[in-house]
Order: sequence, then structure tokens, then C-alpha cells
Amino acid sequence: MAIDPQWADLYRDLHAHPELSFQETRTAGIVAERLTALGLEVRTGVGRTGVVGVLRNGDGPVVALRADMDGLPLEERTGLPYASTDRGRDPEGRDVPVMHGCGHDVHVTCLLAAITELVGARATWQGTIVAIFQPAEELGVGARTMVADGLWDHAPKPVVLLGQHVMPLPSGVIGMHPGPAYAALDTLRVTLHGRGAHASMPDTSVDPVVLAAATVMRLQTVVSREVPGAEFAVVTVGRLWAGTKANIIPDDAELLVNVRTYLPHVRERVLAAIKRIVRGEAAASGAPKEPTIEHVEMVVATVNDPAATARTVPALATCGMVVDPGAIPGSEDVGVLADAAGAPLVYWSLGGADPAPFDGITDPEAIKRLVATLPSNHSPLFAPVIEPTLAVGTAALVSAARSWLAEA
Repeated sequence: MAIDPQWADLYRDLHAHPELSFQETRTAGIVAERLTALGLEVRTGVGRTGVVGVLRNGDGPVVALRADMDGLPLEERTGLPYASTDRGRDPEGRDVPVMHGCGHDVHVTCLLAAITELVGARATWQGTIVAIFQPAEELGVGARTMVADGLWDHAPKPVVLLGQHVMPLPSGVIGMHPGPAYAALDTLRVTLHGRGAHASMPDTSVDPVVLAAATVMRLQTVVSREVPGAEFAVVTVGRLWAGTKANIIPDDAELLVNVRTYLPHVRERVLAAIKRIVRGEAAASGAPKEPTIEHVEMVVATVNDPAATARTVPALATCGMVVDPGAIPGSEDVGVLADAAGAPLVYWSLGGADPAPFDGITDPEAIKRLVATLPSNHSPLFAPVIEPTLAVGTAALVSAARSWLAEA
């Protein structure tokens, strides 16, 4: 399976020029120009920098295909000749390196190639395709922003929403898991209020650093002591910030707490436990006021509709080996688009790793161990192989879409 060289060239160009969330103007411009040239109805600026193309081809079902476009504030260390050296400004105004460390350049390339192929074969199918190029997936708000900006007021609502995410599976492998496939995400910013003092007189203070340390340690018991072993949750304190100097006890300390869950009742239980512990530790320390708890990020779980998944899998199996990798603890906001349209979601993992090291390995556990050694998404070393990744990803989108469209 091979792909037209133009798509490999486009992929290298996108990879070399990533853009941060809500800054995807160059990428959006390329997408809009190509969709317009193909004859689609194109709407730009949807959800700030999103692009939507509608391809109408007679009576038949409406099928939506989605790709995300944004890069990460990450310095690339792949050593590739097309590695990114670009920089940007993050939401806090800091100058940062930018990299396509999550494979969204693969997603954009494959969807453009798939739409091009479907346009060329329009005599063989009927229906309408809605191509969604979404911004700001990495912030977890891009899908919500597109919906709020009238995505489904202007585009026809689909009978199914299809999409894929490149992962460190062997290229040529497609991962599909019915039901909860990607975890829900919640990020809390916790500000612990103390009372500052000179470091030589801690007795006159309420030390928020000690309070923060106690809180971090106690939060480790949420999963181990409050979530049943058969259910999934992860609680991570990703940042602890306090103070400016060794001899100053500060007034405040800040924690950023990241939560992953699959099931709504588990999510509610974990979030309640975190808030209870934070407030309890503050009270135990004699904090002068209650901590401030802000919900700064929230992404719902990505849930594949079982019936729609079962209908789509045979089409995907014509493009590569379909396996069930189980639920993935990472998060994705694609489900927001499907939920807002009232459509079932079918979202799969696209293998992007060099398949050569996997040759001859048949034991599933051995394959998992090898996958665990590969650079993952969000690694500065993450580098999907161009082929057969682009070919399989394009074919998967085309085949999945055709399995829902009407035959001409």
C-alpha cells in the first residue's frame, strides 16, 4: 500500500511548521485552500481557527470525518531532516518551542488525502461528507468552541462521526475498542492559602509548602483507598509551585492536579475526594482561609458506540490488522462533536511506529512490552513513520466513510 508523494510532502511541511492551539492559521489556510480547490463548501474561522468542508454528492447519509490540527509546546529531538525548529507563544505569553508531538500533522494529511480520493470516486457513492479540521484539541476546548460557534447550525448533522489518532502501535495496525476508549480529563488548580513569615520564624507562619506537601501525599490515597480495584482512575499532581526564596515562607502554594477516569460515577467520586482532602488538610494546618479550587480543564470520556463500531470494523479490516488495545488513559475531545450532533462516535488508533522491530513477534504480551519502549505521544522523540502510516490512515478514513455512505 503506497500513497501519492504529494501527501508525504505535505506531511513533512506540516510537521516542520506546527502551530499551537488556536494559532493554527497557516495550517487552516492550507486546509481551506485545498478543500476549496476540490469543490467543497468551505467555512473558515469556526471556533476561531477551525475549518469545515462540506462535500454534497446526491441523496444519502451524512458522514462526518474529523482531524485535529494543533501542535505542542515541546522542543523536537527526533533529528529528522524535517524536524520543527519553530517557536510560538503559549497562552501565558511565554516564548516556547513548538512540535507536532502528538501526530496531528498525520491526522490533517490523512483527512485531506481521504477527501481528495472520495472526490475522485464520487461516481461510486452518494451522500454528504462533512470534513472537520479542529483547533485546540491539546487544550481540550477546541471541539466545544466549534460547537459553540455554530458548527452544526451550518453543517448538516451526520449519522456517524469518524476519526483516528496516530499512536505508537506498529504502522499497519488499527486499534479499535468499543465503549469507553479514551479517558475523561479533569484538571484542578488548587491554591492553598497560608500565612507568610521569615524562614527563621516558622512558628509565626502557616506554611503553605508543608501544607502542599501533606496534600500531595494524601492525594495518593484517592485511587489506592477510594476507587475499587475493578475500576480505573489516575490522580497526578503535575505541578507544585510556591515561594521565591529559601528564607521566605510564602503566603500561598499552588497545585495542578490531573485526573483521568472512564466512568461518570468514578469521576464524581474522585473529584469529591480531592476536594474533601484539600479542604481537610488546609483545616488541619490552621490555614487562615479555605483553599481555592478551580476547574481549569475538562474533557469528557471518548466513548465508541458499540453498534456503530461493529458496523465500521469490517471496513477498517480491509486497510490493516484491527486489534483491540483496550481503553487508553489519554484523553480526546472528539466526543463533544459527536454528542452535539446526536451522532454515534467511531474513533480508532492508527499505528505509526516502524513495523520492522515487530516482525516475527506473535505473542501479544511481547508486542505490548515492545510498544512500551517506543517514544509515545507528547514525547520530543515521537516520530511516526511516513509509510505505511499515511497510506493506511487515508485508506481507513475512506473505507470507514464508504461503509456508511450509499452506493451509487
